[in-house]
Amino acid sequence: MGIRIAIPEPTSRDGAYNQRSLPQYVAALEAAGATAVVVPLLESQDKVAKCIAEAQGVLLPGSGFDVDPERYGEARQPECGPADAARTAVDELLLQDAFNLRKPILAICHGVQTLNVWRNGTLIQDLKTTVNHRPGREIVEAHPVRIRAGSRLSRILPADNDLDLQVNSSHHQALREPGDRLLVTAISPQDGVIEAVELDAADHFVVGVQWHPERTYQVSAVSRSIFAEFIKTATDWKTPAVDGQVSNGK
Repeated sequence: MGIRIAIPEPTSRDGAYNQRSLPQYVAALEAAGATAVVVPLLESQDKVAKCIAEAQGVLLPGSGFDVDPERYGEARQPECGPADAARTAVDELLLQDAFNLRKPILAICHGVQTLNVWRNGTLIQDLKTTVNHRPGREIVEAHPVRIRAGSRLSRILPADNDLDLQVNSSHHQALREPGDRLLVTAISPQDGVIEAVELDAADHFVVGVQWHPERTYQVSAVSRSIFAEFIKTATDWKTPAVDGQVSNGK
């Protein structure tokens, strides 16, 4: 059956967004050697649970919606967009399963924001910076990011790659305070915005990036390396011999 990666539908309320964005994630997973298991957001819990159980890894994609600021204890600012409760519910099920069983996680854009909040971190509700973090879907090199030396993310990069990268960008929110055991592994050097985090755990691949490697898979060796390492880790994953289930995987 091959390696199966669970990926939720990006939204429950915007079919056009799903049709535009989901195929790029699926294509990147397939090019890296995996099968995408698309998790429906408006189906029964039994069907969602079956999709999750079949997967050896989790990819949390972007979304056209924002994370509800009530989830990290803040009042909603006018610039903060609406949340998608159905997407939130499925993301939480996927995260709980992945942390319980130490399945690898790749979180992208909205996905890394959800991961951070689930780990008790906070977000910037609306970026106000001189760097344009949302120049459009077609811009391949929007701004630089600096990868932290010695991080898991730095080891994923192609051998001849510099730690300073140019990445695409399509977000107006970002991580403020990293969640529990999430290490900051990349920043936007011009304004300090957090661009990547990873779990401080050698035995659990949890990597989140604020940019969109699925959109640049065909043209970027860095994007291909991120997906390749994620799928390699999912290929090597086995159910832990001792069940370590705890609340929020902490």
